[in-house]
Amino acid sequence: MTDDARWLDPTEARAWLGYRRMFLLLNRQVARDLARESGLSEADYDVLSNLSEAPGASMRLTELAEHMRWSKSRLSHHLTRMQQRGLVTRQEHPSDGRGAVIVLTDEGLRTIQEAAPGHVASVRRHFIDLLTPEELKAFGDISWTVVERLNRL
Repeated sequence: MTDDARWLDPTEARAWLGYRRMFLLLNRQVARDLARESGLSEADYDVLSNLSEAPGASMRLTELAEHMRWSKSRLSHHLTRMQQRGLVTRQEHPSDGRGAVIVLTDEGLRTIQEAAPGHVASVRRHFIDLLTPEELKAFGDISWTVVERLNRL
């Protein structure tokens, strides 16, 4: 058997391993801050922020699942827990009774509005403010190059 792998050189390995470590540590710290300051999980925040930015503060379950890259089953289970806390409701689609529409409640809107300033402060403290404007631009360019490629798969 021949070894056709294109192994990473030291520069490539440093970039890849640095990204992996940063991803894990940054997500963990921002999630800790979010939970401590607002009582929300990352998943809660993602659902609430997506709904708060959607027209009418609502989205079809299938749309929300696709947008978040979650399975409908995973999202449905999570939404049940959020419903029990009064953050979202499920309604029948007005023109298509087959699909559920997820709607942000007043309590959900209040919750995301109260959580957002602390969340953005955490993102700034642990990521944005550590980088120069040039590094941020480069990071954004790099990130979106990868995102656009992966979105085509």
